[in-house]
Amino acid sequence: MREERTLESKRIYEGRQVKLRLDTVVLPSGRKTTREVVEHVDCVAVVAIDSEDNVLLVRQFRKPAERVLLEIPAGGIEPGEQPIQCALRELEEETGYIAGKLERLGGFYSSPGFCTEYLYLFLATELQQGRRGAKEDEIIEVVPIPLAEIANLISSGEICDAKSIAGFFALLRYRGANPFA
Repeated sequence: MREERTLESKRIYEGRQVKLRLDTVVLPSGRKTTREVVEHVDCVAVVAIDSEDNVLLVRQFRKPAERVLLEIPAGGIEPGEQPIQCALRELEEETGYIAGKLERLGGFYSSPGFCTEYLYLFLATELQQGRRGAKEDEIIEVVPIPLAEIANLISSGEICDAKSIAGFFALLRYRGANPFA
């Protein structure tokens, strides 16, 4: 498959969290068109499992969804920060736990049709109590859920964000289970 070629890129908005640009591109057919691209920093998402096989989830209000969501801990990678460092930082900030062991499970684009954000997915185990340090504008409740209940929470729609669902599928695959069986 041939790629699109960018002729011009124009920034039309720059906010605290996102930037928006309008790209003029040439399609493989030679036709010109535009693409709206949301620029967002890359992020990490962490599936944290405690010694009792509970998954540490966070419950917080998400304004774009206009509802409270139950999610795996996640956050943006700071300039100069490596994904693994960000995963350790975000886990402790959002849950108050430190990972004794952190392994990469994979990664994915959140919404590649319009957004640049790539998420690095990690598994955190051997958890030890640390310090919570959520940002001033974050109101987060830590919710430990038995791993055996996660599939039902996804099926019922209580867990409904892509990174959390992808994280659980990756965890099942990591543990040798066929998530599609």
